[in-house]
Parts: sequence; C-alpha cells; structure tokens
Amino acid sequence: MEESEKESIRAASKEVSRQFKTLIDTNDLDSLKHLQHLILGRLQDSNAVLSHFNEYSEHCFAEVSSDFSRNTRLLKSMKSDLNYIFQKLRSMKEKIMATYPDAFPDELTREEFDQRPDLQVPQ
Repeated sequence: MEESEKESIRAASKEVSRQFKTLIDTNDLDSLKHLQHLILGRLQDSNAVLSHFNEYSEHCFAEVSSDFSRNTRLLKSMKSDLNYIFQKLRSMKEKIMATYPDAFPDELTREEFDQRPDLQVPQ
C-alpha cells in the first residue's frame, strides 16, 4: 500500500473513533472501568483462596496418603489371612463329613452347615 493510502486509513480510523466516543457517555465508561476493577479484585481474591485451598489439600493428602497405603496393605494382608482360614475350615469340614458321615444325620442340618457364611470363603 502506498503511504497516502495508509494516511487516509489512519485519518478515517481516527474519525470513526472520535465519533464513536461521542456516542458513549464518559460516566458510563468510568462506571464500566470501576466495575471491571471490582470484578478483577474479586477474581484475584478467589484465585488466592483457591490457591490456598489447593496447598492445604496437598498438605492434607501428603499426611493421609501414607496412612491410606499402610491401611490398604493391612487390609490386603487380612484378606489373604481370612482366605487361608476359610480354606482350612472348608478342608476341616470336608474331613469331618468324610470321617463322620453320621455326624449330621438330617439333610437340613447338613445344608445349613454347607450354607453358613462364616464357614465359606468369600469371593
């Protein structure tokens, strides 16, 4: 573009912006600026609160995570122990039934013995 074209575009832009300024009241612009500053302040305060909360959450998680992992290992160990106990109980039950078939003469008692949750391995 030529220099004269650029100058005419600048002049036209200045004229449009001057006319645009006359359409808007200065008090309205000041009011908008003030509101924008208020919103900016509130957003900055919210950001600070959220940052503090994130730091606090991170600190709490660091404190709790070791307990959580230790308790998880404990629960897994307990589950393994219980599975072993239930396996032994089932084996003992089978031996009793094989050795003493008359120990549970009626079928209802035998079924109840078979269905007791405390004598079965949880899945």
